[in-house]
Amino acid sequence: MSFPNTKEKTNIWAKGFKAVSIDSSKTVTLLLGVLLSFSVYAVLPGSSGSAKIMLALLVLSVFYWTFEPLPIGVTAMLLLVLMLLFKIVDMDIIFSGFSSPAIFLIIGGMMLARGVNDTPLAKRLAYLILAKRAGNAKGLLASILIIPQLQAFFIPAVAVRSTLILPVALMALEHIGVKKDGNLRKMILLGVAFGGTISGTVVMTAAIGNILTVELLKQFLGIQITYLQWFMYSFPIWILLIPAAWFVLIKAFPLPKENEEFSHLKEEMDKELQELGPVNADEKKCIAILILIVCLWFTEPLHGLHPSIPTIIGVVLMAFPGVGCSKWENMVKINFDTILIMGVTLSLGYAFNHSGAADLVGASLSSEWIIDLLRSPISAVISILIITQILHLAVANVSTAVVTLIPIFIGLSAKAGADPILISITASLACLHGYILVVEATSNIIVHSTGQIQQKEFIIPGIYMTFIMMIVTILTAVTWWNWIGLL
Repeated sequence: MSFPNTKEKTNIWAKGFKAVSIDSSKTVTLLLGVLLSFSVYAVLPGSSGSAKIMLALLVLSVFYWTFEPLPIGVTAMLLLVLMLLFKIVDMDIIFSGFSSPAIFLIIGGMMLARGVNDTPLAKRLAYLILAKRAGNAKGLLASILIIPQLQAFFIPAVAVRSTLILPVALMALEHIGVKKDGNLRKMILLGVAFGGTISGTVVMTAAIGNILTVELLKQFLGIQITYLQWFMYSFPIWILLIPAAWFVLIKAFPLPKENEEFSHLKEEMDKELQELGPVNADEKKCIAILILIVCLWFTEPLHGLHPSIPTIIGVVLMAFPGVGCSKWENMVKINFDTILIMGVTLSLGYAFNHSGAADLVGASLSSEWIIDLLRSPISAVISILIITQILHLAVANVSTAVVTLIPIFIGLSAKAGADPILISITASLACLHGYILVVEATSNIIVHSTGQIQQKEFIIPGIYMTFIMMIVTILTAVTWWNWIGLL
């Protein structure tokens, strides 16, 4: 029998101490969340217990999803249980988030992404763009920003798009031989983060916040925003933000002359393309299925099919023997945390409205000066952008921010006699574009998880991008939205 030596004992104690420290910090965070929610309940005015409990639970969800003392899926299930135990609203309303077509749109989108990833198509697209554009730093950054924009039309999940492009970006940096803390590495990694965020702008199915906004408008007002309408509303913002992000990152991370050119990267990408070989049969099938889905999304006003239906059709075709390009057992390996969060977030939104919590918050925000600002379309856009960007820093989770703010803004727009579509789309786009904090966007979190970039690197370019996004949206409102009748 052997006993651990002194060094081994020290390592065991160190690991044990570290584990205890982590558990202690999580316990403190859990208790702080409970204390905060109790405090919110205690200080809220009004006599409606359900409304006050709902707001307390909403605060708890924001706190736990931001600091993650529990896995995000566990937090989602905890909130569902608490809503049921406290009987805030009827059980049918609490579970209604999981019966929404948006859930099947997300499930189908993730399955499509798995199917596409079973073919070399996504890699081929990335290598092809890099081979043409990546001969210098500016071209490499442009490629990294453009790739997720193209992926957004057939991969309806920011997390999946960012996860696919990140290894390509890291591979490119490795081939170039970039220093770990060099400006080029920071610039390209932030390009992955910002490009992923921007890619959710124009395609309604490309960001959970967009889908939630459309569902909430339909649920509360019976207004249906089609895929084509969303595309028309957001197209100018999307187009302008891509070069804006490129310019901001180039200026934020200046490079020495010797780091600006690297023609060998193009040669490496050409080699990777050659190794992939010609486009195979599975890729051709995948392209055909994706074209069909996108065409059905764009022609929604003609056939009236909810975007979830073409998505499910695409899933069936991809897994269908002889027709598809993937295997069913691969396509069902999706992240159920995302589904749970989506379902619970929708349920939070519906319960938020039916419990009277939205009315309670709306009443506290119904100051005459706020109502006056919303009466003018231009001042409404400016006000909503500013309010949402500020609140989004506190309510970092995009889904929670959308579900919290959209019902409130719908209520305020009714009091002001303003267009709820204009208000809701403005708020939704502002929630989507989180650049300053890591926790504000999924793509930020994914890039930060590499350990190769820190929160402080996001702040300055993030502030610039936030202001540019607001300016671009205001300019779009006074010109394009005015021309097409939204303003």
